[in-house]
Amino acid sequence: MNLDNLKTTDAVDVSGKRVLYRADLNVPAKDGVVTDATRLKRVLPGLKALAARGAKVVVLSHFGRPKAGPDTENSLAPVAAELGRLLTRPVTLAADCVGDAAQSVVSAMQPGDVVVLENTRFHKGEEKNDPAFAAELAKLGDIFVNDAFSAAHRAHASTEGLTHYLPSYAGPLMMEEINALKAALEVPKRPTAAVVGGAKVSTKIPILTNLVAKVDKLLIGGGMANTFLQSLGVQVAQSLAEPEFHSTAREIMAEAKERGCEIVLPTDAVIARQFKEGAPSETVDIHKVPIDAMILDIGPASIVNMAGHLRACRTLLWNGPMGAFEIAPFGEGTFSLAREAAKLTKEGALLSIAGGGDTVAALNAAGVAGDFSYVSTAGGAFLEWLEGNELPGVAALAR
Repeated sequence: MNLDNLKTTDAVDVSGKRVLYRADLNVPAKDGVVTDATRLKRVLPGLKALAARGAKVVVLSHFGRPKAGPDTENSLAPVAAELGRLLTRPVTLAADCVGDAAQSVVSAMQPGDVVVLENTRFHKGEEKNDPAFAAELAKLGDIFVNDAFSAAHRAHASTEGLTHYLPSYAGPLMMEEINALKAALEVPKRPTAAVVGGAKVSTKIPILTNLVAKVDKLLIGGGMANTFLQSLGVQVAQSLAEPEFHSTAREIMAEAKERGCEIVLPTDAVIARQFKEGAPSETVDIHKVPIDAMILDIGPASIVNMAGHLRACRTLLWNGPMGAFEIAPFGEGTFSLAREAAKLTKEGALLSIAGGGDTVAALNAAGVAGDFSYVSTAGGAFLEWLEGNELPGVAALAR
């Protein structure tokens, strides 16, 4: 996948043209109301720029997981309404994404208009990447712009299939995501560090394996750190761990050593006997975890040590929390390290890229998401990229 082949619409005359614009409008909603508009706000610049240049902007997206055709629960109606509110202009929702219902709405458009087509997943051809369905979608546009990096790990009709029928371009949000990940993994300023946390090693083996070949320091926290520690003979007592992955952990550490990647594990921990809000807790050396206790966060010595490693680096990639940050008082490890990364970023000493659902939630909880260089909302696509996998939606644009 040659990312240098990616083209944007900057040099394209879009005035009067129908631009099929693939966005990710798959946002949280309850009782017909959008509850988190973060992803919608991220696509506003791309939509506004095309509309201002006189394009007829026809927005495509999936929403939810409909099982058997159209249903009200998975309709994009509330999302289109919220998008119109954010754009401060009327946004029409077509009753379908193909056929007469879609064609009549698109035919009535004037330059600068924005419409949303109904959920692409109401048709089985979307997820099957059916060429016939992609061709039907293509009839509604003159060019295709994919601005949904967060859906680019799926080879669906509206992400990959359309590129076979229309001149295809990357949108500004797509380019933002790709450029951020390139800066962190492909052409980083060194030394580079990756902070990887979360509950289980088993879910992040490909990420860890790819990162030890890419970064200079790998800081591991969360439940997965327990498996690494346990594989080294450390007693983690009642803590979450995966003994069946001891050999995997040792292989990753051996690979890191061979490639000159330093793995940094916790040296102390915050422990408790109960996993609940406000449970009595204490800090202990990592080698002195009581038999009836569980590790729920990294301790202050680990925070100081890991912060020192961040200060020695120029580029940071972050995925996953250091502990059970959702439950007080077990978020301090994540929050303190995040605040240090944010401080270094604001000082211009560190390029910081973060992504993944828990990561974004943790950075928001720490109040520093806005201080990182870039925070991805892409979820699965972000993780696939960290694993070193080719994303079909991006590869199709780079062809």
